[in-house]
Amino acid sequence: MNDTSVAQETPAEPQEGPGLVDQQGDIAADYLEGLLDILDLDGDIEIDVQPSRAIVSVVESTSGELQHLVGDEGAVLSALQDLTRLAVTAQSGSRAQVTLDIAGHRARKKDALRKVGQAAVAEAQQTGQPVRLAAMSAFERKVIHDTVAEAGLASESEGADPQRYVVVKP
Repeated sequence: MNDTSVAQETPAEPQEGPGLVDQQGDIAADYLEGLLDILDLDGDIEIDVQPSRAIVSVVESTSGELQHLVGDEGAVLSALQDLTRLAVTAQSGSRAQVTLDIAGHRARKKDALRKVGQAAVAEAQQTGQPVRLAAMSAFERKVIHDTVAEAGLASESEGADPQRYVVVKP
């Protein structure tokens, strides 16, 4: 019996633990490399594997041509991260634990948010009153929560998306 059907790509056997994060980082890097090839853009891909997620960065090699992949306020970057996560989930068979950064946008944003969090900590300590910050995305709130926790204070998110915000408690 001849099988003339086209071979279909099946998801890789899902792994668990650190092996899964490594696998997902590799899948994301391959996906992004293919995307850059299609768009005829130059960029180097770096993978930083953390215990709970892979951080995949597309680093500009020269001209700043990757900036349009970031978009206004990181909107295009967020969409590309969602697409990358979908591709990784489809291929790995497990929920993707991948964060994408392009041209250092998220790293710069994270540094700026840490400063906002540190200022809120200082204000809460000085006044003894809770400090309410502006509405933020989940990524932004996580950075603030982490910064506040590192300073030894507590924080919580209040409100409903897209108006969800962080309250830093003294």
